[in-house]
Amino acid sequence: MPEHALPPSAVPGALSRTRAGLGAALGRRDGLAVLVVTSVGYLLAYLYALGHLAPGLGGWDVFVVADPLSKFFEPALGPLSYRPVARVRLGPLTYLFSFNTVIGLGVAVLVGLNMALTTLVWRQPASCGIGERSTPLVASVPALLSGSACCGPVVFLAFGIQASSTMLTLFEFLLPLSVLLLLGSLVLVGRQFEPNPAG
Repeated sequence: MPEHALPPSAVPGALSRTRAGLGAALGRRDGLAVLVVTSVGYLLAYLYALGHLAPGLGGWDVFVVADPLSKFFEPALGPLSYRPVARVRLGPLTYLFSFNTVIGLGVAVLVGLNMALTTLVWRQPASCGIGERSTPLVASVPALLSGSACCGPVVFLAFGIQASSTMLTLFEFLLPLSVLLLLGSLVLVGRQFEPNPAG
């Protein structure tokens, strides 16, 4: 069996080590800072890519559609895309609130947790077995890359490429896959964590 493969009997242990690793990462000031900064930054980029965070025209107001609760889960143009139920104008910014914000927040927290755990791997290599083998270093790569499927439009914008509606639809289909990759990368890195490393 390949070194990275997890037999079914090893899954509970891997999950337990991942929980312990996340606890250790978030118990550190740098790990918590990485979680917050990464999550907030990713969420803002996600909302901007969807067009739910945009430059405003000035002024301050809040507008809520009629019967927002019944429309909160109403689909918009494609899968995993929902209609805004509120608009908040905050001077130079306009924010549209929808179920997309909830989805974006969930993905952003997963990205932040991956980055916090990766920070622990780099700062405390002995607790993650890096002194014995380089698996956690390799495993940390998905933590950096697996969220890219969600923010593909941001990548297009960063390079000044006009993405067609077909490509943007493709990224919406990749959202569930990126969530699975983020969860998998957490376990892949976290299973190397040793709560009580020798020495």
